[in-house]
Amino acid sequence: MRPDEPRSARGSAPAPAPLTAAHLTVRVRILTAVIVLSALTVLVAGATAFWLQSRETDARIDNSLARALTALRVVEKKPNPSTDQPFETVSDVLAVAVRNRVPGKNEGVITLLSGRLKWTAARETNAIHLDTDTELIDHLSRLSLSTSRPTVQTVRTSVTEYRLMAAPVRVDRDPALGLFVVAFDRSAEMRTLQTTFLTYSAVGIVALLGISVVAWFVVGRLLHPLRLLRDTARRVTESDLSERINVSSNDDLGDLAHTVNAMLDRLERAFGSQRELLDDVGHELRTPLTIVRGHLELLDPDDPEDVRTTQSLALDELDRMHRLVDDLMILATAERPDFVRLAPTDVGRLTDDVHEKARGLGDRRWVVTSRADVTVSLDEQRITQAWLQLLANAYRFSPPASTVWMGSEVVGDRLMLWVRDEGPGVPASEERRIFERFHRGQADRSQNGAGLGLPIVAAIAQAHHGTVVVERPPERGSRGAVFVLDLPAVDLVDGETTVPDRIADLAEHH
Repeated sequence: MRPDEPRSARGSAPAPAPLTAAHLTVRVRILTAVIVLSALTVLVAGATAFWLQSRETDARIDNSLARALTALRVVEKKPNPSTDQPFETVSDVLAVAVRNRVPGKNEGVITLLSGRLKWTAARETNAIHLDTDTELIDHLSRLSLSTSRPTVQTVRTSVTEYRLMAAPVRVDRDPALGLFVVAFDRSAEMRTLQTTFLTYSAVGIVALLGISVVAWFVVGRLLHPLRLLRDTARRVTESDLSERINVSSNDDLGDLAHTVNAMLDRLERAFGSQRELLDDVGHELRTPLTIVRGHLELLDPDDPEDVRTTQSLALDELDRMHRLVDDLMILATAERPDFVRLAPTDVGRLTDDVHEKARGLGDRRWVVTSRADVTVSLDEQRITQAWLQLLANAYRFSPPASTVWMGSEVVGDRLMLWVRDEGPGVPASEERRIFERFHRGQADRSQNGAGLGLPIVAAIAQAHHGTVVVERPPERGSRGAVFVLDLPAVDLVDGETTVPDRIADLAEHH
């Protein structure tokens, strides 16, 4: 490392990242926005009020100056009160005008004769002493010799700023030039207004502090669901997805919490399905793999008969594993939103198609006892798969040449698809468990299969927002079981069932 290299190039610790808006909490950013907007509001309101009050003050001063000019003209037109004769000198007019004008607060009156100070108003407590401001007197002296018309103007001197009215005074018999002046100390008038708005500014600052404190607690309370969401997200792990947000409001944040809870529900179901799939694969594939491995280890390659037997057994086990994987894939995708694709389906035609396919299952009397001639929104392929699975179960558990009944009907706003057999039936203790994965009922122990058929039927029913249930035949002492797919009749069209009473049909055919 060269000694002349800069410190930053010598591997020193990186400087901390500057604090930016992206690093501030939402609470601080909202509070900052509230304070800035409130401060701008106070500032704009104060500036506007100050401007309006300033204009009003100037207008009040100008109105007072206009009235002073009017009073001067009245004095000029009236006779001299001392002689009751017209004025003979400019000095007399100025004297009467000054005597009649009593200065108010921040106001002063002076007169000039031929450019020199002549009369001043009485020195009232609140009046200003114009005669002491030499710069103003010099300006008025020049003005008295040059102006011939009244004027209103603003004059700034080293003492203060004046708003004044200067009116020339003339008398026919007197060649002297007079000037009557009424002036207001505009700086003093504005100082009172400025004091008022300094008080306004102090009150505004206190109000902003109060708004900040209140906003801090209000924003914190409003963002409480977000903190719950954050804490819940931190506690949620792959092994524990049971955490949920306690929702106590119906506003936008409450909707967000509901949405996140729904997302966690989907994640929990997805992880649960994944774990079940892995468990199922490990559980069900271990046996056929062990069988194949054992026979291959004991295989005598020099014995053609042993090779053929082992090959047949291995292929049979591989076929069973293939069917098992297909069933597991169906169950694994059952939670996906695209597992079913709803479309208007003619249930009567579907009943006929499933009945025709069922006849290929084996030697049974396949009888349709009711047929719903309606059109309902459902996934025809999935429902066909579930219905045929129920019929295949009926075939497996019923004696040869027995009768298997099936049918469809609409009950209220529900579509019922059902199958009845003459098999051993389902014990009451098994009625719920037979729809669990890999559960095999007592009558199923001697049958081949992984116990996934009925769980697939249940998954298809749930994907349609329906259910599948097993019932006992209504007749006393009757054997067999009745499996019913109970589905919502979505977008029902032309609802009609050929034979409305399913139980009566079952009793009649039995």
